[in-house]
Amino acid sequence: METLDDSLERWFQIPPIEGEDKVCSASEAIERHIRPGMSIHIAATHSRAYGLLYELIRKFWGKDPGFEFITMGVTGPCVALVHGGLGRSYQTTFIGDPYPTPGPNPIYQEAFRTQKLFLRHWSILTFTLRLKAGAMDMAGYPTRSLLGSTMEKENAEDFRVVEDFFGDERPTGVLRPLNPDISLIHGWVSDRNGNVLFTPPYGEGFYGAMASREGTVVSVERIVSTDFIRRHNNLIKIPGSLVRCVVPIAMGSHPSGLSSQGIPEMESYADDYDFLEDMRKASRDPERLDAWIRHWILEPETRSAYLGRLGKDRIGFLKGKARGDSWYADILELAAQVDWKAPPNAQEKMIMAAAKMMARRCLENGYRHLLAGVGAANLASWLALRRLKESGHDAEVMAEIGFYGYAPRPADPFIFNYRNMPTCKMLSDVETIMGQFVSGSDSRTLGAIGAGQVDRWGRVNSTLMEGDILLVGSGGANDVASGAEETLVVCPQEKYRFPQDVHYVTSPGENVRTVVSDMGVFQKERGRQTLRLTAVLGTFSGNELDERVREIKQRCGWDLEVGEPLETLAVDDAEFLEMLRLYDPKRQFLGKIRTH
Repeated sequence: METLDDSLERWFQIPPIEGEDKVCSASEAIERHIRPGMSIHIAATHSRAYGLLYELIRKFWGKDPGFEFITMGVTGPCVALVHGGLGRSYQTTFIGDPYPTPGPNPIYQEAFRTQKLFLRHWSILTFTLRLKAGAMDMAGYPTRSLLGSTMEKENAEDFRVVEDFFGDERPTGVLRPLNPDISLIHGWVSDRNGNVLFTPPYGEGFYGAMASREGTVVSVERIVSTDFIRRHNNLIKIPGSLVRCVVPIAMGSHPSGLSSQGIPEMESYADDYDFLEDMRKASRDPERLDAWIRHWILEPETRSAYLGRLGKDRIGFLKGKARGDSWYADILELAAQVDWKAPPNAQEKMIMAAAKMMARRCLENGYRHLLAGVGAANLASWLALRRLKESGHDAEVMAEIGFYGYAPRPADPFIFNYRNMPTCKMLSDVETIMGQFVSGSDSRTLGAIGAGQVDRWGRVNSTLMEGDILLVGSGGANDVASGAEETLVVCPQEKYRFPQDVHYVTSPGENVRTVVSDMGVFQKERGRQTLRLTAVLGTFSGNELDERVREIKQRCGWDLEVGEPLETLAVDDAEFLEMLRLYDPKRQFLGKIRTH
């Protein structure tokens, strides 16, 4: 007769390995689950499923499959999708080159100009919320973003404006849910059944996997036991029930990176900046890009062949660079190349002035969060944070994909620098940062964003210039300008960049109170609708000041009003300048040192 102990062991023992075996190769995964004409979601956590994407490109290269691609950013190796004509349309928030500075890509520009590239522009928050609505099987999802922008009109069939939404005096936007056919995502590890472990920050999150009609194809660094999954169940974000198949791909996110967040069984690797720069240079010439795609995507049909082309030294470097303390050795080496005695150039003056204005606005209004945009706006936020901490004002800096409360490290000014992750007080996702901390009821956030153009109303264009010149899109800029308590814009002073009215409204101007250029500060005090000049950068007086104001007016596309009294804003803070050059020792955002 069976004892109670025997029965308990037989009935309740948890097996170390459990579930259907869904492990297959990348070629098998694409062959089984991807068909021409599908809408394919390429997920963006803090990594991308580039290993799977390479296999998709190899299978459909030259076949005109007519895919619709849904991805938060058409960046990096996604250039091969456009160059190879694999997509009939793209729904995205950013299309261009992200590194070393965000900017347009000529391959995308030419495809757009010749109408071979059809785009649907969204902001990162509305993109995420549409997937969330799809995952929850909702009729729509409310948002404050997009209102007053050109995207509101362009996306009219998927975006409605509702008046008197539960008594709110302000209009509310409602987003149509988004349900892709299938989702591609890269995680750290999975068991054979497809229970997938991810580490934060989570970027757009996992709504795309939950919203996809035909489930998710997952790539991971390696396969583990179900017992391992249970031991780390707080990091399991996609269960096996949503997964069609699991593909082990070593460094499957490269050239983006993957952070282990201290889990000893997993080894981090950082973004491959050199790879991204090489790809960006190749995009300047279609023939050179053909060769680049052949070398990195079409020819290495196995993962070992791809990693062999990367080489052991490069792989080792990327793994070492992902360590939180790796910046120290870098800055010691790079500091020797910095000209510390050179006077600040126009770009440096603009960033230092923006930082001073940000700190001033935070102290005046009690803002406690800084949302750092990219490039100059990001560096200004970092400097402002330093100034605020020194003054005893408790403030935190945030970045859109899920960084919160971090201490910016020197040597690398990239907004999503892996070395900043260990300094974060919280790692979360787009919805938390942009939807709650930026737009929340008690967030007290000052946003800082860059601009391709900014007009007299404070409206920002980072999407499309006259003549169908494609820029990069919104990213998080629209969400910041729509949701933050106040927004500051950083933009170099050129007449074409300061038009009377922008050609395309990426971000509305109602909450834009300050614009900082490399020559002056423009503000909209409460009650005003248009910007006026309130400060000139530098120390000027008398005729010299009058001449500077005339020059600023000549570089402005509207009849500029000048405030009285007009402030002269000093931008010669030696400590500010030293810290700025420590943040960007390679001068990726600071530009060349002036020589005269």
